[in-house]
Amino acid sequence: MKITTLIENTQDKNKNLKYEHGLSMFIQTEKCNILFDTGKTGDFIENTEALNIDLKSIDVLILSHAHYDHCGGVRRLLETYNITPQIIVSEHFFKNADRYHYSDGNLKSDFSKEIGYTYVGIDFDKEYIESKSAFINFVQSDILEVSDDVFVFSNFNKYYDFEKLNKDMKIKIGADYNIDTFNDEIAVGLKTKDGIVVLLGCAHPGFLNIVKTIQERTKEKIVGIIGGTHLIEADDERINKSIECINNLNVNLLGLSHCTGEKAVNLISENCNSTFMNITGTTLTLE
Repeated sequence: MKITTLIENTQDKNKNLKYEHGLSMFIQTEKCNILFDTGKTGDFIENTEALNIDLKSIDVLILSHAHYDHCGGVRRLLETYNITPQIIVSEHFFKNADRYHYSDGNLKSDFSKEIGYTYVGIDFDKEYIESKSAFINFVQSDILEVSDDVFVFSNFNKYYDFEKLNKDMKIKIGADYNIDTFNDEIAVGLKTKDGIVVLLGCAHPGFLNIVKTIQERTKEKIVGIIGGTHLIEADDERINKSIECINNLNVNLLGLSHCTGEKAVNLISENCNSTFMNITGTTLTLE
């Protein structure tokens, strides 16, 4: 099993690849090829030649949640290649697409610094996907089996009270802006000989809540966590509590990406073993 990060916030070491605020990973298994998220613009497509990835071979497209920086390349993908992958999204994905971020002007992430609401949702709907003859598999259960060694998880339990929702992330319903609970967020679990490697998009419900939910449901050891942990707004207390939990998990791989934030990356790297930056172009082989 091979995981290649096609695009992420940080440029590759050789500076040959495009990078952007967003995330996209390509997962190659014996049974199928999976694209997990599509970044912000679709520029991940231009990186695939250098990374020796054939996007025409995609069998499954999994979208972690309906935000622009994870789904922004969907249109470009489907309009560039004559492919009809199975598309896996939460049953709440399209219901929760009218999303915004409220800024007070002191923003730490890649949204507008102007005061007010910025649209951060997706630029396509269910009808667009159906017009491309792609089958949409809506995740309606806690665990969806994609293949013998790939699973999608949803409906995450709340275990850690320090993993709070961001009150500035909103869903617009009518004229009202409500706090986004991210009930459409899904994560991927890859079954290896040693245990489960968890792939995260943004982990808005809390990456530790997600990981523990997967651990409880599968009764398997979590041996790896790769992707966005959304600690960019976290204070020192939350980061330190997260570090304690990570060390208790004793994972073999901890690949930090995208929305983790520089402060959290530095603190986790200093205090947790097996930590690395999962940047644009990173390739991992799992057994």
